[in-house]
Amino acid sequence: MSARPFSLLQLDHVVLRVRDTPAMVAFYCDVLGCRLERRQDEIGLVQLRAGLSLIDLVDVEGKLGRMGGAPPGAEGRNMDHLCLRAEPFDRAAIVAYLEAHGARIGDFGSRYGAEGEGPSQYLYDPEGNVVELKGPPDEVPIDTDASNAAS
Repeated sequence: MSARPFSLLQLDHVVLRVRDTPAMVAFYCDVLGCRLERRQDEIGLVQLRAGLSLIDLVDVEGKLGRMGGAPPGAEGRNMDHLCLRAEPFDRAAIVAYLEAHGARIGDFGSRYGAEGEGPSQYLYDPEGNVVELKGPPDEVPIDTDASNAAS
């Protein structure tokens, strides 16, 4: 087996599928101290800053949420995926490594994460959970120290 071509730096973000977005925003912001970072109402996504990481709330009735199946409950799951920040991010080496270990590979693209927009590779764990490996941002990383000081 080949050596792992990356190291994990941190949890970049977790995506929760939610039924009541305003209640979830109030809980995570007012109770736990997150702050609103971005809204994409056209797809049903609210992104909350939690220190160096993000918590993404996806409305189950929105465009993204409908893609995830049944709403949270006995027949539906409430976690869409978890994202791990990986570095270095050599997509070809990462995919070759994952395939050599029998991982099912998902979509690749540029996606927004805790440090900004950058490369992203989806894969599936042995039980079908979606995991995203996130590379470095395309531009200068977000200054989370300065943004947290303002909250």
